[in-house]
Amino acid sequence: MGTSEELRRITMTPAARRALAAAGRLFYDRGIHAVGVDLIAAEAGVTKKTLYDRFGSKEQIVVEYLADRDERWRAFLAERLDAAPSAPRARIRAVFDASRAWMSDNGSKGCSMVNAHAEISDPAHPAHAVITGQKQWMLDLFTRLARDVEGLGPDAADRLGRTLMLLHEGALVAHGLKVFPDPVAHARDEAEALLAEAAER
Repeated sequence: MGTSEELRRITMTPAARRALAAAGRLFYDRGIHAVGVDLIAAEAGVTKKTLYDRFGSKEQIVVEYLADRDERWRAFLAERLDAAPSAPRARIRAVFDASRAWMSDNGSKGCSMVNAHAEISDPAHPAHAVITGQKQWMLDLFTRLARDVEGLGPDAADRLGRTLMLLHEGALVAHGLKVFPDPVAHARDEAEALLAEAAER
């Protein structure tokens, strides 16, 4: 996360890890505001006191949930980028393919960051920096990849990076809404068409 240095994180004990796993399932499936600490404790098989001893507050549980999900996504994506050919177009395709695979296994309700932002729009909330930091990181990634596309000047590459980000994020939202089949693959194909057009200029 772009602001990871400013985030307070906790040391995970086995009980805290069980609680975080339970909170992650519940927050993603039901929404953050709909899930109380009592339910998390019951699902994790720990006491409410243990939760507060480890996390201090529900806000911190939310921070840990989103930060953990972000860290797992970045590791997942890094593996796929490492395995992709070095050509910028192949690496951009790999990002969309990684998102498609991640959504298949971890994202039936769409992007956890977008969903969380619908409930946490206050910049003062400690989880807000996790959400916006993750999206800034994705924009930076797409922009770096776009800058590697041969023949694009800096301004054109920055515009392409933003466009790729919009395609990607729109696909994640459409996936959660289930408005049409396989939106991430559709966004990937549109991204490839944009890249082919850029190469012809």
